[in-house]
Amino acid sequence: MTAAIDQGATDTPLLEQTIGDNLLATAERFADREAFVVPHQGIRQTWAEFVETVDQVAKGLMARGIEKGDRVGMWSPNFAEWAYIQYATARIGAIQVNINPAYRTSELEYALNQSGARMLVTRTEYLTSMYRDMVESVSHNTPELTDVVYFDTDDWSELLAAGQSVSDAELGERAATLDPNDAINIQYTSGTTGFPKGATLSHRSILNDALLVGQACDYDETDRVCIPVPFYHCFGMVMGNLACSVYGSTMVIPCPSFDPEAVLRTLQDERCTSLYGVPTMFVAELGHEDLESFDLSNLRTGIMAGSPCPIEVMRSVIEKMNMSQVTIAYGMTETSPVSTQTSTTDSVEHRVTTVGRVLPHVEAKIVDPATGETVERGEDGEYCTRGFHVMLGYWNDAEKTAEAIDVDGWMHSGDLATMDEDGYVNIVGRIKDLIIRGGENIYPREIEEFLYTNPKIADAQVIGVPDLKYGEQIMAWVQLAPGESMDEDELKEFCRGKIAHFKVPRYVSFVSEFPMTVTGKIRKVEMREKSIADLGLHEAAATKMA
Repeated sequence: MTAAIDQGATDTPLLEQTIGDNLLATAERFADREAFVVPHQGIRQTWAEFVETVDQVAKGLMARGIEKGDRVGMWSPNFAEWAYIQYATARIGAIQVNINPAYRTSELEYALNQSGARMLVTRTEYLTSMYRDMVESVSHNTPELTDVVYFDTDDWSELLAAGQSVSDAELGERAATLDPNDAINIQYTSGTTGFPKGATLSHRSILNDALLVGQACDYDETDRVCIPVPFYHCFGMVMGNLACSVYGSTMVIPCPSFDPEAVLRTLQDERCTSLYGVPTMFVAELGHEDLESFDLSNLRTGIMAGSPCPIEVMRSVIEKMNMSQVTIAYGMTETSPVSTQTSTTDSVEHRVTTVGRVLPHVEAKIVDPATGETVERGEDGEYCTRGFHVMLGYWNDAEKTAEAIDVDGWMHSGDLATMDEDGYVNIVGRIKDLIIRGGENIYPREIEEFLYTNPKIADAQVIGVPDLKYGEQIMAWVQLAPGESMDEDELKEFCRGKIAHFKVPRYVSFVSEFPMTVTGKIRKVEMREKSIADLGLHEAAATKMA
């Protein structure tokens, strides 16, 4: 047997430049090609025009006193100004702090203070988020925050006007002081307990991750990438925006926050060749009643990532959305974010059943969570990775950094995975999600994949709930396809004889939606809490287990 450890190829050289320098090089090569399309704001720019706007914003930030290393918070859904700030901060060496647009006052206050943000760029409001009101309510508790720019007001034009006092030469002098290894981005990752941690990423880590993700999708300047995933997360700003600016592909932003109809219309109208999304987004697009009326003939590739990707959803995306070369990517914010990905040249079977192989210049291994020893290929254990893509650390938190990255530089993911003889990785669950029922170790992912094979089921999530006799029982939350009906007995009958008896859900809840984060990750902790309350399992939940 072979040890479950692998290293990516090194024939593609890494980029040793800053994000700003890379952007300028792309604009020089493809000046008149379309770079940036935001239909919901009526914006359409070539690379030359996009860079001109970015530099205006960069000079505006400098005029407002933003120095290299200063933190600039960005708090908004997907608007053009988000991308301008992303590249403008990179041009001048400021560290952009991505703030989840779903955050409320306590979370906002924490992120601003923990990062020491000097400036915040946001909107006055969006849907139910009253951003200005929230900023004003925490302003007395955020002493380092000295400047707020509301980009849907005159603040934005004033920022640009201020930049006229800064010369191109001064901007160039600032850019020349930057190093690819400088910190450039802080992204807050939410654990199930404790405060969010600020994963700190460098020019080098996210620029090269974008390079290699784009390579796996076979991008060039003719591609048009539809990006409905949030910018505040690596999926949007790195795999989306940065991958486009590395290859000269067009960034197409279909909607401020996810709307399946807006995505499908944009794919058609903008002749997009690539589409991104978490599985729940693709489920919503596949379930749209008018899916077949949209012309998706230009689509060929894309990325499904962000949470476990159901095999049946992948097959449907290939068959019904013309995404014959769709890829799956796996990683975490702390790894910039991708560490494994399938490629357009992988077999369909590999692309629907695995998360691919380790990226170039990246190492991966599967270890026994208890001993830290590398397991054999085919055995499950914790996925660990090492390389250029691993974060610099958690912002101002050496203790948490040391818990995540060991002394040899391996980032521990907390995910359970296997690696086959050819190096393809499969994620089988989270260490903390493992259900132990009467001594049997059960991975929710396995049951979810089985439930997806029922044509009546659009989506399914499996959790463990407390049980006095077995320790835990299996519960399935099930979302039915439009127009379908099913009861608990029918679902259990579907399972009997096809999966082991101890994997058949003891409890079933039919729901219209799942609690999830703004990036589309299912909140299983919240599902478990609600299930305990709904099923009256408080006594079992309060019983301590060894």
